[in-house]
Amino acid sequence: MSLRIAFQMDPLEKINISGDSTFALMLSAQARGHKLYHYLADALTYEQGRLYAGTHPVRVQPTHGAHFTLGDFEILDLGRDVDAVLMRQDPPFDLGYITATHLLERIQGETLVVNDPAAVRNAPEKVFVLDFAQFMPPTAITRSLGVARKFLAEHEDIVLKPLHGFAGGSVFRITKDGANLSALMELFNSTYREPHMLQTFLPEVAEGDKRIVLVEGEVAGAINRRPGQGEFRSNLAVGGTAEGTELTDGEREICAALGPELKRRGLMFVGIDVIGGKWLTEINVTSPTGIVAIDRFNGTDTPGLVWGAIERKLGN
Repeated sequence: MSLRIAFQMDPLEKINISGDSTFALMLSAQARGHKLYHYLADALTYEQGRLYAGTHPVRVQPTHGAHFTLGDFEILDLGRDVDAVLMRQDPPFDLGYITATHLLERIQGETLVVNDPAAVRNAPEKVFVLDFAQFMPPTAITRSLGVARKFLAEHEDIVLKPLHGFAGGSVFRITKDGANLSALMELFNSTYREPHMLQTFLPEVAEGDKRIVLVEGEVAGAINRRPGQGEFRSNLAVGGTAEGTELTDGEREICAALGPELKRRGLMFVGIDVIGGKWLTEINVTSPTGIVAIDRFNGTDTPGLVWGAIERKLGN
C-alpha cells in the first residue's frame, strides 16, 4: 500500500545528492511507491488542537542540478493527512529544533514520527551518550576554566567541543602546555550559554572514526572516516574520507548495549561514532548521516531497512 510521507528537512536545493542520507531515503521511498511531501521546520502551525504544515508534493531523481520537482503548495494536517513524518532537518539542536519536537509530539498516536520527537528532544548527541559512560573516554562537561585546567593537567592532551555542535564544527585540540585553553574557554563561554564538552584526545583517531548505523536497534552497516591531511577531525563535512570497514568485538559490544534502549525509545534510525574500536563519542539521533557511503562500500540497502521498519510499524 502506498504511504504518504512528509519530510521535515532543509531546503532541497541546498543538499548534496551524492552523499545526502535524506535524499537517499526519499529516492527509496519513491521507488517503493510512496507519495512524498517536503516542508521546512518553520512551516509548522498548531491551531485549535491540530498540527499543520505548509508542504509541497515532491518527486526526486538522482540528477545533479535537477534532482527534485515540487508540486503545488498544500496545507496538510500532519495527524490526518500523512502516514509518517521524517524529522530530518540538520542541527543545530537549538530552541527551534526543540520546539519542532514539542509540536510533532502532538500527533503521536495518529502519525508515526521518525525518530520519536520526545526521544530526540531527550537524547541530544553528546548528552545521551552519558548514559553509556562505561564506553566513553574520560569526559567533563563544564563552563569552568578551573575545571578545564584540572582536566588538562590530568590528561595532558584533550579536545574541547560545543555540547550541541555537529559535523565536526568548532572542535579544538589542546595539548599539554594549554597555551590556548583560557582563550578558547573565554570564546566558548561568550558564544554558548550551555556548558562545553572536554574529552581526552584519542590518538587512535588517526586511524579513523567509525560511523555505525543502527536501524531498530540492529546494526545496518558502518564506514570508517579517516582524517584528512593535517586534520584530527574525521567528519566527512570537514574533509575526512570514507573507507569500508568491519566491526570489532568492542564495537559489537557497544551496539548490543545500545540497541535495546534505542528501540525502547523509538529511536529507529541512529548513527553512533566510535574511535579505536572501543570509545563511544556520540549517539546521533537528530539527523543521522553516512548511509550512502555505507551502502556504497558494503553493497547494502540501508534506506530499504529503514522503510521496511516503518512499513511494519504502520502494518503495511
